[in-house]
Amino acid sequence: MNPFEKIFNYQILSKLEGSGTFIMTAHERSWLKTMLEHPAAAAALSPETLIQMNTILEEDQSLDTGGLLHKAASREKQVYHSYIRPLRQAITNKNLLYISYKIKGGRTCTEQRGLPYKLEYSMVKREWYLLWYHINHRTLMSTKLDNVTGSSEQICPTEYYEQLIGIVQGLMKKRSMSANILVVPEYNGELSRILYAFSCFEKEVSYAADSNEYTIQLHFSSKDSEYVLSKTRFLGKRVRIIDGEHLRRRMLESATKSLARYAQFDEKFYLE
Repeated sequence: MNPFEKIFNYQILSKLEGSGTFIMTAHERSWLKTMLEHPAAAAALSPETLIQMNTILEEDQSLDTGGLLHKAASREKQVYHSYIRPLRQAITNKNLLYISYKIKGGRTCTEQRGLPYKLEYSMVKREWYLLWYHINHRTLMSTKLDNVTGSSEQICPTEYYEQLIGIVQGLMKKRSMSANILVVPEYNGELSRILYAFSCFEKEVSYAADSNEYTIQLHFSSKDSEYVLSKTRFLGKRVRIIDGEHLRRRMLESATKSLARYAQFDEKFYLE
């Protein structure tokens, strides 16, 4: 492909992206058709949407999975949850919820009034969470969908919604943290793997040509700071935290404790 064809294709793709249109490959269409045949698809999508998608993909072939053998698999946990659709609908409609849920000790909170603003899936725990604002307690909540025992949508006036979502954004801003993580140039070839480790966070990547260094700026909630540290330890000498005083202090603390433990071990080993 010559440079002019590349420029032309880039312009077409940019226009399509700007209009909200995206291109699917034949393999992606086959994969989607196979997914629609899964029993969970009927619960995840409305009947009208399911019929429409099946009609569009009618002439495509499903993936041939006959020759695949799944060995040593862990117990499959259903990814889709029955509360996702009504909760997502309430978030889209910008409405309130009366939500009932279980808490520690087996107690249940009933008919709590709140504003839902996000559904979040934890790849680590493989569980869905509802993020919402508790109006009476004036605090942000994160409730596991498995603990939700009931919910009902309530219409919220536009002015009241704008007031509440402003409070939510203010609280989230107070809890947000950021850190700059430098990729050691020697490991630039592993950049994809390093970015994958931080794929669940919002991030910006910059490159300094003079020093051949990539810097990843991560944005995350303060409650996820320990998870960021665990990923940083996992990557070892490939990365270095250059900004973010709290993370640097916690990393130094854990490294010092580990070093002290192994230093004691070595001393005992040589004495014996």
